[in-house]
Amino acid sequence: MSDPVLTSAQLRAGIWDFRVTCATTPALIASHEGQPLPGLRCDPDTGTGSWRCSLPVPAAILSEGLQTIVIHTAAGVTIGSLAILSGAALADDIRAEIDLLRSELDLLKAAFRQQHHSQTH
Repeated sequence: MSDPVLTSAQLRAGIWDFRVTCATTPALIASHEGQPLPGLRCDPDTGTGSWRCSLPVPAAILSEGLQTIVIHTAAGVTIGSLAILSGAALADDIRAEIDLLRSELDLLKAAFRQQHHSQTH
């Protein structure tokens, strides 16, 4: 089975809305700094083969600097991300890319630990 594909997204009034294309109900997880975020909801978009998803962005994660929310499948495949930069923004800032790489590395480390733990027990 193929992974879901995030096809469009927008942030409005603290809600991140995005569309996911997949054949079955998407099993998605939203995370920030490797921790799951509550409130992710996906509803079918009748007749289109896609799902309308929304995530309220928790105020508690918003602080000075760059914050990245990552959407991934239950298997750990990243399908999209939202980077929020607050405070003094720099032109041509690559911090968003570095933060995304760190988030994906955290997911890989967690998957590796889980796999290693299941093989040793």
